[in-house]
Amino acid sequence: MTHELKNIVRAYKAAKNKKQKTVLATVVALEGSSYRRPGVRMLIREDGKRIGAVSGGCVEKEIIRQAQTVFADDVSKMMIYDGRYRLGCEGILYILIEPFVPSSTFLEAFELTLNSREQFKIISSFSKSEGSDAGLGSFFVFGGKKIGLRNDAVPTGDKELFEQQMNPCFKLIIIGAEHDAVQLCSFASLTGWEVTIVASAAEEKNINDFPGANLFLTEEPEMLSLNSIDEQTAIVLMTHSYVRDLKYLLAIKESRPVYLGMLGPAKRREKLLNEFIENYPEVSDAFFDVIHGPAGLDIGAETAQEIAMAILSEILSVTRNKEPIMLKDKQGRIHT
Repeated sequence: MTHELKNIVRAYKAAKNKKQKTVLATVVALEGSSYRRPGVRMLIREDGKRIGAVSGGCVEKEIIRQAQTVFADDVSKMMIYDGRYRLGCEGILYILIEPFVPSSTFLEAFELTLNSREQFKIISSFSKSEGSDAGLGSFFVFGGKKIGLRNDAVPTGDKELFEQQMNPCFKLIIIGAEHDAVQLCSFASLTGWEVTIVASAAEEKNINDFPGANLFLTEEPEMLSLNSIDEQTAIVLMTHSYVRDLKYLLAIKESRPVYLGMLGPAKRREKLLNEFIENYPEVSDAFFDVIHGPAGLDIGAETAQEIAMAILSEILSVTRNKEPIMLKDKQGRIHT
């Protein structure tokens, strides 16, 4: 969700340059089921355009209509959307609609937090009663400092609170620059992941060859230095060269990503890891715990695009701690 928030802040800056007001809608509570869970947000511009979504598309028009009073009087309000008779999800959504006027202090703290890959919190003061209320609103907590969304003001009063812990944007590091790496980069960027490409100079590629990439590093294994590899980082090794894969694997031996994927059959993986151990016998067991090779879920993928989907699906299942199954076989609610 952090990447969605990043898009919202970026859109706010663009709207501000055009001297357009913006309003933020946040799902703060839910009864029953819904397309998405509490914590999803949507920015609405004064001209009616929106950035993001809080549902599959059925609630947004009503939110835009209700937001008009917030544009007019600059007072936050609660909207209750009962989808039991209108939506397939059969849930009741409680949506906070508030003026979005972040200060320069907020914007600087937000960018600094994202760049340093630190966690932060969003706390929303809300009510389950519909209507306008100046005591409603949200504030962010950056390193213990509270900053509100409207001139830094923090909402006060005896209201219900929705608290959300936000992680750094998920990052995918792709080591390799062949056609399948391009497809994986494209699909990953569409999910909102930050993508870094690592390639040898011999590949003769640059960032323009990888739509959606945030960073392109022309680094040989011996000189490779990857910063900020954390629990929100996955690595996929896909150079298509056994020797180069081994060298890059040795280069990242001290890193601890949440997922490390390798292309190629199991026999190749075993050979690669055996030679890796010969070169680095003091490796810890924890390093092998995150290795997934061959990378991807078995969904019958054949093309580069399908293989990219299989790999992304496996990364999601690992990071969300979910055993992949067909939803038709799942007992109970989809979101738990």
